[in-house]
Amino acid sequence: MRILFLTHAFNSLTQRLYVELTALGHEISIEFDINDSVTTEAVELFRPHLILAPYLRRAIPEAIWREHVCLIVHPGIVGDRGPSALDWAILNGEKEWGVTVLQAEAEMDAGPVWASETFPMRAAKKSSLYRNEVTEAAVRAVQAALSRLPDYRAGTWQPQSVPLRPMHAIMQQGNRAIDWERDATATVLAKLDCADGFPGVRDSLFGRTCQLYDGRAFPARGRPGELLGRAGEGVVRATADGAVWIGHCKVEGGIKLPVGGVFPEVAGLEEMLPTTNPPQPPFYKGGSDSNGILGVPPFEKGGTGGIPMDPDITYEESASVGYLHFDFYNGAMGTAACERLLSAYEAARQRPTKVIVLLGGADFFSNGLDLNRIEAADSPPDESWRNINAMDDLCRAIITTDSHLTVSALRGNAGAGGAFLALAADRVWARRGVILNPHYKNMGNLYGSEYWSYLLPRRVGVDQAQAILRNRLPLGAESATTMGFLDEAFGEDLAGFEAETRRRAQALAEAADFAEQLREKNRRRAEDEAAKPLENCRAEELKHMQRNFYGFDPSYHVARHHFVGKTPHSWTPRHLAVHRDLGWVVPGDSGEVSG
Repeated sequence: MRILFLTHAFNSLTQRLYVELTALGHEISIEFDINDSVTTEAVELFRPHLILAPYLRRAIPEAIWREHVCLIVHPGIVGDRGPSALDWAILNGEKEWGVTVLQAEAEMDAGPVWASETFPMRAAKKSSLYRNEVTEAAVRAVQAALSRLPDYRAGTWQPQSVPLRPMHAIMQQGNRAIDWERDATATVLAKLDCADGFPGVRDSLFGRTCQLYDGRAFPARGRPGELLGRAGEGVVRATADGAVWIGHCKVEGGIKLPVGGVFPEVAGLEEMLPTTNPPQPPFYKGGSDSNGILGVPPFEKGGTGGIPMDPDITYEESASVGYLHFDFYNGAMGTAACERLLSAYEAARQRPTKVIVLLGGADFFSNGLDLNRIEAADSPPDESWRNINAMDDLCRAIITTDSHLTVSALRGNAGAGGAFLALAADRVWARRGVILNPHYKNMGNLYGSEYWSYLLPRRVGVDQAQAILRNRLPLGAESATTMGFLDEAFGEDLAGFEAETRRRAQALAEAADFAEQLREKNRRRAEDEAAKPLENCRAEELKHMQRNFYGFDPSYHVARHHFVGKTPHSWTPRHLAVHRDLGWVVPGDSGEVSG
C-alpha cells in the first residue's frame, strides 16, 4: 500500500514505524503537519491508500478524514482522550497503560478503535517509556490495524466504538509543581519523569527560575528542599524522605544543559560520589531502569582496577568479561564525556579479562556529538573541533585494542557518530527493535569522522556505504544485519537482549580458539594499517570537518542552532516526502515511480 505518514516530526516512534512498514513492502511517504493546505497538497500528490498519524499535535482537516481512512496512534489505553496522555499516566501512577489506533473523526480521540495494545508501566522517564514500551505497543497495534484494512474495505469488518473517558487537558506546570517540604522521593521522581524531554518541571536553583530534567533517586537525607551536594555535573536535593539527583536544567531563553553547565555555583558544593567501589548497598545502579539509583554495579570478583566512578559511566565484571555501561543523557557525548569514557575504557583494558562489552545506555547507545554543549560554548566551532577529536580518540582506542576482543551491544538507538562508534568494536550486536541513523548530512551536510571512512566500507562495501550516508534514512536492526552493518540482531525486549548478550560474551571469552581469534584480529588490523594508516583516515575526515566548522558555508551551524532550539519545521525534507520528488508519478497511473 501507499501509506502517507502525517506527523509533527520524524521522531523515534515515526522512524520505527517507517522501518517496520517499509520492511513489509509498503511504500511510505512523510509529510510534516505544518498547516491544512500543505496536508491537502500532500494527499493530492501521493493519493495514499491510508493516512497514518503516529505523532500529531492537532486535528486532521475534516476534508481529508471524510475522504480517506485516517488512523491516529494515540499513546493511551482504549477510551483515553486528550493531550499529555503519557504524562498523566506517569503522574497518576497507572500500573498499566497502552496504545490505541483509532480512526479520525470530528471529535478528538473519539473515533472507533481499530487496534490496541497494553503494557505494564515502570518507574521511568516519559521519553524512555515512549521510546520503548509505547513504541513496541504501537508497532503491534498498527500492524494489527493494517491487517484489518482489506476486510474493512470489503465491508466484512468494522472498527469498534467504545465508551470514552472525559477528555483530559494538556498538563500544566501547576500539575507538576514539586512541594519539596512534603513530596516523597517517588512523588518528586514522578513529576520529573512525566516532564522529562519536554517541557521539564518549573522550579528554581540558586535563586533562579529554571526547568528541571533528568531526575534519579539518590541515597542521602537532609532538610527537605536543601541542596546537599553535587554528583558529577548534577546536584543532589533532599526530598521529604530521601533525596534525588537532578542532572539537567534550562533557564528562560537558555539551552538545556547539565546543571553544572548552567550554574557555576555547583562547583562549590560538596562532591557526593562514593569513595569505594563497589559501594555499599543501596548505591547500585538499578538494573536497566533509567530511573535507577546512581552508582556502580557490584562485581562478581575483584575491584575496579582503577575504573573511575561516574554518574554516567559504570563498569562490572563477570568471569572473563568486562561490561562498560555509559548512559549519557539523550545519548549526547560532549568533549568531557568522551574523555571520561576513554579513561574508563583504558582502565578496563588493564583488567585481567578477555572480552570488553560496550553496553551504552538502555535508551541510547550513543548519538555522537553533544550539540547542546556546542551551541552553548563561547566558540561553537572550537568546541565542535574539540568534541570530534575527543570522539576520534575514543574510537581509535577501541579499534586498536590488541589485548581483548571487543563487542558493541546496542540496547538502545544510535545515530550519527554514535553509530560509527559502535562499529569500532570487533563485534556489533543490537536488540531487534533498535533504530540506527548512521549518517551526518541532516546536520547541515556535516561530513563526519569517527573513522567512518575506514569502518563503514569494510563492513558493507564502498557502494553501500555511500548509499547509507546519502539516503539519510533510518535503518532497522534486521536490515542493518542483512547489509553487514551489524553482525547480529536478537532479543525481543531489553531484558532478553541483555541476558543473551551476557551469554554470548561469556561464550566468546571461553571459546577454545579465543587466542587464535585474537591473533587473527590483530593480523587483519596490521594489514589494514599497512594499506592505509588510521591517522590518514582521520586526517582526511577532519579536513572536511574543519571546513564544516570554520568554512564559509554556515549550514552546520544553522542546522545545529535550529536542532537545539527545536525550531518548528517550515517544510518536510525531500528525502522523506517522496511525493514531492520531481517527476514522481503515482504507481498505477504510469506503472512506475521515478525521480
